[in-house]
Amino acid sequence: MHEQLATFTDNPNWRIFRIMAEFIEGFEFLDKLFGEVTIFGSARATKKDPHYKEAKRLGFMLGKEGYTVITGGGPGIMEAANWGAFEAGGESVGLDIELPTEQRRNQYVTRALGFHYFFTRKVMLSASAQAYVFFPGGFGTIDEMSEMVTLIQTRKIPGNVPVILLGKDYWSPFVEWVRESVWKGHGYIDRNDMKILQVVESAEEAMNIIRKTRERPYGSERQRVLKGFKTG
Repeated sequence: MHEQLATFTDNPNWRIFRIMAEFIEGFEFLDKLFGEVTIFGSARATKKDPHYKEAKRLGFMLGKEGYTVITGGGPGIMEAANWGAFEAGGESVGLDIELPTEQRRNQYVTRALGFHYFFTRKVMLSASAQAYVFFPGGFGTIDEMSEMVTLIQTRKIPGNVPVILLGKDYWSPFVEWVRESVWKGHGYIDRNDMKILQVVESAEEAMNIIRKTRERPYGSERQRVLKGFKTG
């Protein structure tokens, strides 16, 4: 019986159904939220890390002002942002990955959804927010930031949705490289593409940008996506 189940779950058709189910469940989950701000950053940041402390401060400020804080639900910067939102009594959401041998969901998540596939989770993290805040992180954070910028550059996400890079010590050299090499040196991006990235130093600066944003009209878009999955 176990072998038959394993054979079934390895079937490509079964995987397609599972992927569709994750998209439907994810969009239905997000459809109940409002005022989302998605926060990214290193899972390795410790409580002694200044960026961890700043992420907690930002989460608290967002929670106090009624925003929904969304993270990947794990440790490090994600934990810090969820912790801040939790202490403020705000919505503290985690979209995490189901792993067979370890539990990565931090204790400050009050609403959560687990994903089997990394790519469906990644879509959900980018699907709804009215602002994206990137703290320092590794390859995963840089990958997520680059994809978000690309989605805005190609107008798959509205151009008025800010990408905020918090931590000048970490992000300024990267932005300088993009400006001098990618834009000026090689012309691989347009001058206006540089405006997508907004580098700040503090939670207060990030909040000043976020307060100027408006909730994205994603309710109708989500419903269209869900309708397409259910009737297509």
